[in-house]
Amino acid sequence: MIGGSLMRRRVTAYSHRNGVSSIQPHFIHPGGTDMATKKSSSTVYRVTEIIGTSPVSWEEAARTAVETASKTLRDLRVAEIVKLDLKVENGKAVAFRARVALSFKYEG
Repeated sequence: MIGGSLMRRRVTAYSHRNGVSSIQPHFIHPGGTDMATKKSSSTVYRVTEIIGTSPVSWEEAARTAVETASKTLRDLRVAEIVKLDLKVENGKAVAFRARVALSFKYEG
C-alpha cells in the first residue's frame, strides 16, 4: 500500500448544533504521532510538490521522488501522495508517476 508506507490519514467526523457535519482529516506521521494534536515549538515548515517516475510501480516512483529530494533538501518531515497517474504510449503503460507533497523545516 503506497500511502500506508509513507503516511497514514485519519478522518474525524464532527457534528455541529446546526445539524451540519464536517469531516476533517488528521495526518499521522509514520512514527504514530497525530499531527493535528501534536504541540508545536513555533517551527515553520515549507511544503513543495515533486513528481517521481518509475517503469515498475507507483511505490517505487514515490520512493524515488523522496530519496532524490532528500539529497538536496534537509530535514524532510512528511511525504504525502497527492496524485498517481500513468504515462501511456501506444496504448500501454510505460511509466508510473507519483506526485508527492514534501514538507521540510524552513530555515530562511
